[in-house]
Amino acid sequence: MPALEALIERKLQRLGVPLAVRLPSGRRLGPADARVTIAFKDMAALAPLASARLGRLGDEIVRGRARIEGSMRDLMRIVAALVPDEGQPIQPKPWQRLFNHLHSVLRHSRDRDARQIRAHYDVSDDFYALWLDPRRVYSCAYFAQPQMTLAQAQEAKLDLICRKLDLHPGERFVDIGAGWGALLLHAARHYGVDATGITLSQNQFDHVSRIIAEEGLGERVRILLCDYRDLVPDRPFDKLASVGMFEHVGRARMGTYCDTLRRLLRPGGLALNHGIAASGVDDAMVGGGLGDFIEKYIFPGGELIHVSQAIRSMSQAGLEMVDTENLRPHYARTLWAWSDALEAQLPEAEQELARSMPPERAAEVLQAYRLYLAGCALAFEQGWVALYQILLIHPDPAMATPDLPGAQSAYPFRRDHIYR
Repeated sequence: MPALEALIERKLQRLGVPLAVRLPSGRRLGPADARVTIAFKDMAALAPLASARLGRLGDEIVRGRARIEGSMRDLMRIVAALVPDEGQPIQPKPWQRLFNHLHSVLRHSRDRDARQIRAHYDVSDDFYALWLDPRRVYSCAYFAQPQMTLAQAQEAKLDLICRKLDLHPGERFVDIGAGWGALLLHAARHYGVDATGITLSQNQFDHVSRIIAEEGLGERVRILLCDYRDLVPDRPFDKLASVGMFEHVGRARMGTYCDTLRRLLRPGGLALNHGIAASGVDDAMVGGGLGDFIEKYIFPGGELIHVSQAIRSMSQAGLEMVDTENLRPHYARTLWAWSDALEAQLPEAEQELARSMPPERAAEVLQAYRLYLAGCALAFEQGWVALYQILLIHPDPAMATPDLPGAQSAYPFRRDHIYR
């Protein structure tokens, strides 16, 4: 395919960063000093590179038809140069918005949500343990001090959430999408709350249940295996957290999600929603097919909305936003820490995956996660996606403080309680 080779050669010359390509014949294209080489097993796999369809190129790498030679950090510098229009969101046409809405409705039933969550989180606990911190916190860390390790920054994030919610001993606290239980347990151990967590992941449920039993916390900490829509407590909670959860809800179910938060929270109570948001409004997607790759291999059913749409849905449900913080650069650093940890132990990671799936599938999953972690780190660095903590109250007109008669909650409308 001389024409395709010539096209690839021209594209490599126009890149602002050095990339090399090795053809199936063994011929090498690109600069001699390139720190990254993509080796292709057949010529057909070159087409996505020629057309900058990066999601499709990711497919070829996952399926073993192309191989990365070089570091993931260097590869992501190449990806940044290849993404069309510097990653600017692509606005969908009106018919695409209608299709997206209908698609969102269909893929977010209770059964499908459960299957989609388990497809990601139940891959292998030991695999996740290799590159997460010891608490297995699988969400954005908070590097309150630049020199913090990942583990320290994750503890700082857990404490930041607890302080934003102004947790007190004896309060009834619920964690929607509790993961491996880090926030649930931190709130119970350090703030003395009565804590309830829910998850759809069997692996996570088993893990948290074991810790609760080992530490004798059963009287005031519990984990439930259920959908957020099916949680019906005997009375509403005082405080609520939802971390890394609403990305899985779907645009079409956002109203139901926000109504559920309000139902679970007593009047005057506080809720914190910590989640990823799209950078573009109107369902815009990052170019190059990167979002499609993550949907296919990592987070089936995952959907991002803009923070303005999230706050609008929360407001329509009767919740009042009292504080919003963008932690986007913190997530870039978190993801690079995860990526570096995984890259440092690739043989062990593939071995752990192979314990729960066929070897060929384990190899594919590992390549998908390598691209996902580094690709998401790049996306947060470039501002293609963001991470917001949104603090909300369920207003109670009867509640007031001496100096703020219109507070409608215990929230002090000052941030000093958060950072003391």
